Amino acid sequence: MRLAYLLALVLPLSASTGPTFYKDVLPILQKNCQSCHRPGEAGPMSFLTYKDTRPWAKAIREAVLLRKMPPWPADPAYGSFQNDCRLSQTEMAMLGAWADNGAAEGNAAAAPSPVDFVEGWNIGKPDVVLEMPVDYQVPAAGTIEYQHFVVPTGFQQDRWIRVVELRPGDRSVVHHAAVFVRPPESKWMREAKVGQPFGSQDSENQGLGDEMLDFHVPGGVPHALAPGQAKLIKAGSDLIFQIHYTTKGTPAKDRSRLGIIFAKEPPSERVYTLPVLNHDFVIPAGAPDYRVQAQFTLQDDTKLVSLNPHMHLRGKAFEFRAVYPTGESQVLLRVPHYSFAWQLQYYLKPQLPLPKGTRVELTAWFDNSPNNPANPDSTREVRWGDQSWEEMMVGTLDLTVPAGGDPMDLMRPK
Repeated sequence: MRLAYLLALVLPLSASTGPTFYKDVLPILQKNCQSCHRPGEAGPMSFLTYKDTRPWAKAIREAVLLRKMPPWPADPAYGSFQNDCRLSQTEMAMLGAWADNGAAEGNAAAAPSPVDFVEGWNIGKPDVVLEMPVDYQVPAAGTIEYQHFVVPTGFQQDRWIRVVELRPGDRSVVHHAAVFVRPPESKWMREAKVGQPFGSQDSENQGLGDEMLDFHVPGGVPHALAPGQAKLIKAGSDLIFQIHYTTKGTPAKDRSRLGIIFAKEPPSERVYTLPVLNHDFVIPAGAPDYRVQAQFTLQDDTKLVSLNPHMHLRGKAFEFRAVYPTGESQVLLRVPHYSFAWQLQYYLKPQLPLPKGTRVELTAWFDNSPNNPANPDSTREVRWGDQSWEEMMVGTLDLTVPAGGDPMDLMRPK
């Protein structure tokens, strides 16, 4: 009844035969779908033209009515996020009515102007592009440990970064990837040579100063900050590309790259990405709802910019909660149906002040039972590990400090 009522509201806005592609459907696709559903991007089909879209009309109807697309795993009862891509009830009804009424093309003169996508990028034209210095040859089969590539920035002065986008050279073999800033004083990966893949992570020498700049995961979007906020790459820093490759049965090669847009003016706030994790868990074989927790207490005032939960194939649900010095608590983000195939960065709207002494609690639930269709092996207990058949429990928080401040103040007791 509710859908029929919404259709009755929508249909009078269109021709008597129902909604048309150019007038009614294309604006929705431009706003919510085309960033992924176009050639070279994550979507498996293109929605740029009527010819491309028409065969998928019924599938679009089903996906939007079931809220499978556009994907938004967060529980709408908690938090408000600026990148919430959910369709309105009216938009859902419009797409459903279009499919049910023959998916008409309509008059092309009614179409909005095409979105001016920059080929190869979702951020527009980057100010600078930094890429792996060599192709990495991915074998046809086997397990590949994380590979690291040193990419010198060549920056002779400190640079403030407002937008970054990490793009794999070959999406079919890049499982996920991260780019870290290695400042001049860091000892991390000093034995790694430019132009040579380096397998060891040298985790003992990686410190909190080796900050994550960007990452690529299934469903990920470019890392974009608000005006007046930026990340810092110090003069003389290198970037470390950390890439998890998976084989696909035939040899492949990859040369991933990073597009950067600089802040147009000095920012008032520096954004720092803080990982909070627990790697000391053991998930029992067959456990359907195993809970793992981690927490962190802020040692200074800050603002929370964004959140990102990360688990692997047994990940079931994830929650971020703030417990304030007053004892009050607030759920910041709850993802009740976590999907390894679609991982998002959640940007708060508005950004949330967190006072000194706030404890951020992270809770993850894992399904290691036979009922989890993604589970590689429910008969084995699972521990922390890099590979997808192992597990991780990590939540990252983007936090602010004054532009001239030190992010370590968020971690050092005063």
